[in-house]
Amino acid sequence: MSVNSARSRRTLLTKDGARHALPLFLPVYQPREPVFQLAREDIDGCIVNAYFLYKQRALRERLTDPSSLKAHVGFAGLVATDSGAFQGLTRRLYLKNADIVRFQDRIGSDIISPLDLITPPGDARTVALGKLRTTHKRVRQALAIAERGLVAGVQQGGRFLDLRRDSAAHMAELEVEYLAIGSLVPFFNRAHSLAFAGAVLRDARRLVGERVPMHVYGAGEPVELPFMVALGADVFDSSSYAHYARGGWYMTPYGALSDPGRVLAGEFRCPCPHCAAAPTAEAVFADFEALKAHNLWTICHTIRELRAFLERGGNLNSHLAELLDIHQRWFPESRLGPTWEALHE
Repeated sequence: MSVNSARSRRTLLTKDGARHALPLFLPVYQPREPVFQLAREDIDGCIVNAYFLYKQRALRERLTDPSSLKAHVGFAGLVATDSGAFQGLTRRLYLKNADIVRFQDRIGSDIISPLDLITPPGDARTVALGKLRTTHKRVRQALAIAERGLVAGVQQGGRFLDLRRDSAAHMAELEVEYLAIGSLVPFFNRAHSLAFAGAVLRDARRLVGERVPMHVYGAGEPVELPFMVALGADVFDSSSYAHYARGGWYMTPYGALSDPGRVLAGEFRCPCPHCAAAPTAEAVFADFEALKAHNLWTICHTIRELRAFLERGGNLNSHLAELLDIHQRWFPESRLGPTWEALHE
């Protein structure tokens, strides 16, 4: 699969007139995480959970104008918001789509998320179809409400590729300026398989055209991001840097490691400032904050290197082949290589 030349020209233009180079990674804003404060120079944007802001009445009343959100976060770059859809998977939110959309627009979110219905892989077709229709209704409502921010037209459809296609086609009919791929991460979380996720991304890009930025909700594994970019994705968000660190995983561009011995053996030398400041690789693995900081730097660095590579007109296929060569040697059971090759057939 070759990368269309339009891939390197696509940018994200927000309604305030700011133009952002793509691809882009938006770490989930964690106000109590020291790592997020330390990483401000490394990140190009972030995503904030608007539901958590909205449900705090005193805070909601303080956030009243288009500068409120960025002032609250303390970050002047691109700030997107999530609606609380993920929390709706495990609890009743007592929240109306119109209310959370208006709130996001009022406080100055650059990218507004409607209250879509997350569709896990286990959902039956009738359930997936019902959630898709409700999500479409909420996207249409959000487009009619929002004035300041871009509305994310969210694709759903669960494990049913035809529903996914119908959803992306509907977003194209609505002429959304920003497409978000919802509920996709569970399909490639196990063994890095791109079989389903790759087909979804490729179809979505074809249906919405080359100009619309495409966001994959929840994607944040460095080794997978370049392949998703090749399939047409542009924007990613995740708190994976913290989740991986909590499990003792050390991110690299070729896959996450749980054994410091592999780093010590010289298979990988990390250039990040957090590893450079540590006396040994074991010290990074043993320090939760250092491991989080390393992971976040690795994701951001991966995206920035990829962006620079595309801007130079580099051959992305060659770059992906090099990544796969190392990845498959480190993780021979991974499905990344075989499923990537299958997408070319």
